Amino acid sequence: MFPIVRLRRNRRTSWLRDLMAESTLRPEDLILPMFVVEGENERHEIKTMPGVYRQSIDQVVITAKEAQERGIKAIALFPSVDDKLKSEDADEAYNLDNLVCRTIRTLKNKGLEIGISCDVALDPYTIHGHDGILIDGDVDNDQTIKALSNQALVLAKAGADIIAPSDMMDGRIMAIREELDSNDFTHVNILAYAAKYDSSFYGPFRQAVRSNKKEYLSKATYQMDIRNIKEAMREIEQDISEGADMIMVKPGMPYLDVIREASERFDVHIFAYQVSGEYSMLKIASEAGVLQWEKAIVESLIGFKRAGAAGIFTYAALEVADMLK
Repeated sequence: MFPIVRLRRNRRTSWLRDLMAESTLRPEDLILPMFVVEGENERHEIKTMPGVYRQSIDQVVITAKEAQERGIKAIALFPSVDDKLKSEDADEAYNLDNLVCRTIRTLKNKGLEIGISCDVALDPYTIHGHDGILIDGDVDNDQTIKALSNQALVLAKAGADIIAPSDMMDGRIMAIREELDSNDFTHVNILAYAAKYDSSFYGPFRQAVRSNKKEYLSKATYQMDIRNIKEAMREIEQDISEGADMIMVKPGMPYLDVIREASERFDVHIFAYQVSGEYSMLKIASEAGVLQWEKAIVESLIGFKRAGAAGIFTYAALEVADMLK
């Protein structure tokens, strides 16, 4: 007891604090999400996400090279699709020559040593903005599973390393795993968005991929209730049993308790997604002088690591990698 025990002794110098650190953050822990658009030499900042851009394929290649040089090991691609390509059944999602597939092939042809993760969900491709096939005003689970399996196979054929179903349909992990395996894509990983909540923090993302609607779009019948954690554990357990290699909790900061519980309960890698609203909240506050950006963003990501996340999707990956180096 005090005064014999003085806990401040271990905090008295910078090198001691580093030596005693329980959680570490490395560039290798970060995954960089990127938004892809048609065209050439296109790079337009997203108004609600300062410092984040919609980029044409040639610019995505440049950014991916920058990520690789900084030690980042993977990127995540999200298409911003023109409205004329959207439909009720998301037909463009199954096109082997769609925007994402062309981006994947271009990156692979450049010989980059960086992993490519691609979301499996239909919202960038549907007129209504939902993540699946809409029947009688609601997303039909089983019809959507068939569509997602088709989408996943198309992405695997293009060269995606990680398939990341973010739709929250029941049974889709097993269906996608069977589809991939039966077509000789046993090597392709599945990162399941197992605990994706019906959150209010997705707004800037939906604007970025042009799936936002003027009227409020409720996804409460398939995304998780923000009040529940036991349900999240059931979702994670089911996805693991169906063949998921990795698990995602989304959003991140409001759900650190879910990350902690999952990391302690399951022997799989748990990933966290610092979603668009979280990023924008910190970025805009720092631009207003309310927060110091460098300290705030690193502190938020250390929080994920401390909770048990193996890796973190963050739009600040490039900036943070520079800070860490």
